[in-house]
Amino acid sequence: MAMNNNSRKLVRSLAVIGLLVLVSSFAVWQSRKHTIYIIGDSTVKNGDGTGKSELWGWGSFMADRFDTTRISVENHAIGGRSSRTFINEGRWDRVLEKLKKGDYVIMQFGHNDGGPLDDTARARGTIKGIGDDSVAIYNPIRKVNEVVHTYGWYMRKYINDARAKGAISIVCSPVPRNIFKDGKVERANTSYGKWAEEVASSNGAFFIPLNDLIADEYEKLGADSVKHFFPGDHTHPNKNGSMLNADMVVKGIWNLRNNDLKEYLKK
Repeated sequence: MAMNNNSRKLVRSLAVIGLLVLVSSFAVWQSRKHTIYIIGDSTVKNGDGTGKSELWGWGSFMADRFDTTRISVENHAIGGRSSRTFINEGRWDRVLEKLKKGDYVIMQFGHNDGGPLDDTARARGTIKGIGDDSVAIYNPIRKVNEVVHTYGWYMRKYINDARAKGAISIVCSPVPRNIFKDGKVERANTSYGKWAEEVASSNGAFFIPLNDLIADEYEKLGADSVKHFFPGDHTHPNKNGSMLNADMVVKGIWNLRNNDLKEYLKK
């Protein structure tokens, strides 16, 4: 039997209501979906993250490792930054604005922290160690007076700021450089790798010994094979090198105890 005009209007209204409910439910689901925020330097994201110059960072491959229908991945790392300048440039504040309870922050800094505190080229260094030491300087890049802290102080800030938002911090030790001596990779176990672990341990964050995980793989491959990962220098890997590094981040996540992030990894 043909529907009259009132019946047609009712069907159309119900269809519109159903569509609105569906769209609303999807929006609510999206707002509740957690996000992994990645922060760091050029070994985490090089250039615009597309490898146009052959060079990549491991963060550019992390979305491929996760089920992104269940969790989002945002790589906010940028080349040339230290634990200090990522904060001073307002980049961390922009992450904090979006960070919500249950999100994750994976961080890796250290490669650029060893530079001068107040040179006219970059002024990005931090004081070595994890103590509360500080020094007042004039920053010739930003043209402001600034109090510079230790590497550990800045890393603690990331962890504590994330915790205040209800987010979970995972600290990675810096990826190793392509420096071999007698078949062994030069490691950061007495500097930034050590300090990253100490800061994570003493501040309730998770820790991935990325420096050691990658160095172990490099030593298995040997110096002649590893050199093909570094087309320009001994610090910045190409796509194959950064994919290996991403694999080691995943391995580190699998090894974390009492951390649910592994549940979002692709099986």
